[in-house]
Amino acid sequence: MPLPESTDAPAATAPGQHHAGLRVIAVYELIKTGCLLLVAMAAFHLDTQQNFEALVRWLEHLSLADSNGLRWKLVELLQDFGPSQFVAIGAVALGYAVLFGIEGVGLWLGKYWAEWFTVIATGSLIPLELYETLYHFGWLKLATLVGNVAIIVYLVRIALQPRSPH
Repeated sequence: MPLPESTDAPAATAPGQHHAGLRVIAVYELIKTGCLLLVAMAAFHLDTQQNFEALVRWLEHLSLADSNGLRWKLVELLQDFGPSQFVAIGAVALGYAVLFGIEGVGLWLGKYWAEWFTVIATGSLIPLELYETLYHFGWLKLATLVGNVAIIVYLVRIALQPRSPH
C-alpha cells in the first residue's frame, strides 16, 4: 500500500510538464542547425575560383521575373565577396550550427543546463536583432525578434521553477 504524499513540501515542477514547449524550441533550434549546415557546405564549396565563377555564370543566365533587380543585386553581392570570403562565411555558419545543435539536443533531452545555455545564446543576439529591426525594418526581422524574446521569457520561467530531485 503506497504511503500518502506529504503536503508540506513545496510544489515542484513535474519532469514532463513543459516537455512539449521544450521540444518545439528544440525542433526550431535543430532546423536552424540544418539550414546553417547547408549554408556552411555551400560556402565551403564556393571557396574556389572555379566553383565561384560557375555560380556567378549560372545566376547571370538564370531567368527570374525581376531580371533587372534581384538577380543582378545577388551577382554584385557575390562578386563583392569574392571566393575567399566564403571560407569565413562557412566557418561562422558552422560555428552557429554547432551552437544551435547543442541547444536543440540539450532541450530535446530536457537538460536544465540547455535552458540557460539557450537563454544566454539567444539573448546575446537580441541587441543585434533589435538594431536590425529598428534601422533596417523587415517583417521577418520583427518576427524573429519577437519569437526569440518569447523563447527567452518561456525558458527563464521554466528554468526558475523548482524541480524535484532525480
